[in-house]
Amino acid sequence: MSTTYKLDTSTSRANPTPKPLKRLTVPAIQRRKFEGKTEEPLVMLTAYTARTAQLLDAHCDMLLVGDSLGQVIYGLPSTLPVTLDMMCNHGAAVVRGSYHSLVIVDMPFGSYEKSPEQAFESASRIMAETGCAAVKLEGGQSMATTISFLSQRGIPVMAHIGLTPQAVNALGGYAARGRSQEEHEKILADAKAVADAGAFAMVAEGVLEPIAISVTKTVDVPVIGIGASPQCDGQVLVTEDMLGMFERTARFVKRYHNISEVIEEAATKYADEVRSRSFPGPDQLYQPKK
Repeated sequence: MSTTYKLDTSTSRANPTPKPLKRLTVPAIQRRKFEGKTEEPLVMLTAYTARTAQLLDAHCDMLLVGDSLGQVIYGLPSTLPVTLDMMCNHGAAVVRGSYHSLVIVDMPFGSYEKSPEQAFESASRIMAETGCAAVKLEGGQSMATTISFLSQRGIPVMAHIGLTPQAVNALGGYAARGRSQEEHEKILADAKAVADAGAFAMVAEGVLEPIAISVTKTVDVPVIGIGASPQCDGQVLVTEDMLGMFERTARFVKRYHNISEVIEEAATKYADEVRSRSFPGPDQLYQPKK
């Protein structure tokens, strides 16, 4: 489903015309997996700003306001320093910039692990301040009670299993998970636990492909892969990685463009024209009326 966009210059906001797209809902996403299969894979990308959301919205089923914004937007070394304030501010911007996709906001490190009550306080704040439809949290069996607590109180939860970046210190790095039999069994147990607890979907990140396939076939909820398998119920990437904004990316990233080169080329041309005084030119200047 798509529409034509025009820019409202009075607000600098893109508005669909003639009418907004109908936003997808959590039940609609859940229904995409029927009798254990998803005929058309779900498309999810990250978004951190209103303008990015505007550009991605018509092409995605879900937009994830990921805590990866810590590295992508703020230049932080990991996701650990990301705050609730950051997530709420960026989440609200993405909701304002989208009309079609289901918007999910990550719960940052330290905002939900202490207790289900703490998680509810954080999640309810995120939803109230952003207008998003769901939150995402990392963890498997250890988070099942919290997922159940939130789900029973009207907060849809997307789980995140496998490689969980917020646990990078405990995991010892960002290596793929599931190479040992113990890890293999844990990932499968985590997937079943979060699905049984009421998660409406889950991200499976950085796991060996056979495990991702097994998880997808085992649970009834959609499994969104990232570094997992094309047989998952959907896929997610960090948009800036997909666009080629960074020189280094994970193995599982496919670059669909090299936007960094486009930006550098434009900036170089701009700088040259400023230094040669050829910008601004007649088309960019205001002259007295004759």
